Amino acid sequence: VGFRIVTFLLNAFVLRNISQAVLGVMNVRLLLLESTILFLSREAFRRACLTRSTEHNWPQVINLLWITVPLCIVQCIIFGAIWLYVLSAPDRSITNHYSIGVWAICVSCVLGMCVEPMYLVAQAFLFVKLRVLIESLSVSLRTIIFTCLVLWKPNAAVVAFSVAQIVGQICYTSAYCVENKEEFPFNSLTDFLPKWIPGQPTVDIRLCTLTWSFLKQGILKQILTEGERYVMTLFNVLSFYEQGIYDVVNNLGSLAARFLFRPIEESAYFYFTQLVHRDKPIRQQNEEQMAEAALVLKQLLRCVSSLGILVIFFGQSYSKLLLLFYGGKSLADSVATVLLRTHCFAVFLLALNGTTECFALATMNASQINRYNQIMAYLSFGFLVISWILTKILGSVGFIIANCCNMAARIIHSVVFIKKKYEKTKYDPLNGIVPGMYFLTSVAISGLVTLVSENLYYERSKIAHLGIGILFFLITLCIWVYEEYDLVMLGYRKYRRHSLKND
Repeated sequence: VGFRIVTFLLNAFVLRNISQAVLGVMNVRLLLLESTILFLSREAFRRACLTRSTEHNWPQVINLLWITVPLCIVQCIIFGAIWLYVLSAPDRSITNHYSIGVWAICVSCVLGMCVEPMYLVAQAFLFVKLRVLIESLSVSLRTIIFTCLVLWKPNAAVVAFSVAQIVGQICYTSAYCVENKEEFPFNSLTDFLPKWIPGQPTVDIRLCTLTWSFLKQGILKQILTEGERYVMTLFNVLSFYEQGIYDVVNNLGSLAARFLFRPIEESAYFYFTQLVHRDKPIRQQNEEQMAEAALVLKQLLRCVSSLGILVIFFGQSYSKLLLLFYGGKSLADSVATVLLRTHCFAVFLLALNGTTECFALATMNASQINRYNQIMAYLSFGFLVISWILTKILGSVGFIIANCCNMAARIIHSVVFIKKKYEKTKYDPLNGIVPGMYFLTSVAISGLVTLVSENLYYERSKIAHLGIGILFFLITLCIWVYEEYDLVMLGYRKYRRHSLKND
């Protein structure tokens, strides 16, 4: 959290020193290239190889993971050419260094793939501190370098972005390579290299099949996840300036997703893959483990839905103030305020979708994943069409509304799957979606009071408006803790047990 706060503040500082159009080039066009290459190169391998990791033949898994490197190189060539020669380049009045940015992204992606086996081993054997430390250091280093170079040469922001990207990725790759290998269940660094295995297949065929299923699904999920950026990039429905504004709002609105929901989703996915068998009904599995899995899913849903509801009600009153603090008066007085208020609803849906979908994907068998891929294909096409139509009618806010429709459809699909998964059992984890009535009443009253406070105090005294929000947020939080006492104590007991075990 400390690293992320530092990078957040540095990004806010940079925002006041470069134009929104340049931000649109870097954070929409170039980072979309990175997201596309990385997602299609590694996501399917990660999901497949983390499934029942205690049962793996690790030399076969390492061999399979090294396929990501040539796959990444091929995709860098293909997508790099598209970004350079097919898509319209930014006007030279915005930047002269667009091609440098494209090549920097491609090189950094290939570097990252070279330590994918080490990343997956760290994840599978629960070296969470190692992974968090390495990722935080690389992101912080990248942000600090970018900030310093932008302050030195504001007109060369894309060059600064490219240098920071390469240096950050070198730091990330080197950290995994120099880490003390005694902490890993391998004897030396050479154990992470591909090798011939006498008397055995080079790779696990079962994992190859599962990877292929996840790869097909990954293409569709990438379209759904980054759909609005693809529409912006391919159809030029927004200028680079408008894309920059949208990206600033999207980053602010996604803070909860990056800080809380994504780590929860990643950890929950790994947890459920280890506990629940994909190919067996719940009734035929270990009863104690299934009770624990159902309880964890219920409590996760309760937590993320409560956080999402808080974001909706408090976000309506404090979006403008947040934009004022983050990007200055010009940003707060623009369409960004409407975008951020609308994005608060997307955060709630994002929270529910992440948790329900991670359980569904962690427990689906191969045939169910293939059916899921077909549904994702229809949703992907529908999402792109709705995004284009709503953006033509409503402008950039149409992207957020289309995203809400997309996530609502995915939530419905995951909820139906979970319902069927637990039918004819005594468990009903979906009860966790709806928080308690005391909490809902409190947050509704808080939202109304803070809306009145914004109308009365925003122009007169922003500190007073902020103080009222903090007061009612703390009151609402206390009511939630009181109402969810069993959940809080369960988490506390698990934390104490884990601490005593470590001691």
